[in-house]
Amino acid sequence: MKLLTIKDVILRIVAIIVVAEFLVMLVLRNIPHQASTFTEAVLDAGALALLSTPAIYIWVIRPFVNARDAALTRIRHLASVDPLTQLANRRLLVQHLEKAMAGSARHKDHGAALLLDLDGFKAINDGHGHLAGDAVLVEVAARLQSVVRTDDIVGRLGGDEFVVVLHRLGADEAAARIKAMSVAEKLISFVGAKVYFEGESLHVGASVGVRLIGFEEQDAEVVIGDADAAMYQAKQKGGGCTVFFGD
Repeated sequence: MKLLTIKDVILRIVAIIVVAEFLVMLVLRNIPHQASTFTEAVLDAGALALLSTPAIYIWVIRPFVNARDAALTRIRHLASVDPLTQLANRRLLVQHLEKAMAGSARHKDHGAALLLDLDGFKAINDGHGHLAGDAVLVEVAARLQSVVRTDDIVGRLGGDEFVVVLHRLGADEAAARIKAMSVAEKLISFVGAKVYFEGESLHVGASVGVRLIGFEEQDAEVVIGDADAAMYQAKQKGGGCTVFFGD
């Protein structure tokens, strides 16, 4: 939706007033009356306001407000999503993670933050170019979203690092670990499938670090840092595996 410029607004208002005044004068000149000049001026002003106000609202105010609201919505969207993958960016991820932690503490229901880093991504960027790398990131983002539930959150921290925030894994910590591990294994499996770009078959793997969300008060950035530390342990083990923070 096009946002009206000041010039557009002025031109439209002037056009409406000119047309409305022309119609008013035309009516007044063709209807016999004995009104004084003052009375005629009052009638002219009232009729002009009556005709022009709805037109100004419909043709100027409403489109201006709608376009402005659409622009503000777009700006807010761009401020909270990764422009390449359209996943939540770090800012939005932290907000969702804070909500997940608050929910876990309130309902005594475990959650988890899974930090996933791609194995072999640098080789694709170096060997096939950044367009190929971007294509892999977009495809990986789609695959991650296809694995998790609709109320779970998938985001991109930057580079080839992604975060998945899982909700409602249950009150029992052991059962929650099993569920988080199951999701992590699915993520690794889905990411590991071939990606085709311009007729070439590209392949990346994934290393996953998991930080369970318990019932105590926690800091979102600390939780992400813990998951990141666990992910680096997975890398040190050769990649393609999952490590829980604290193990």
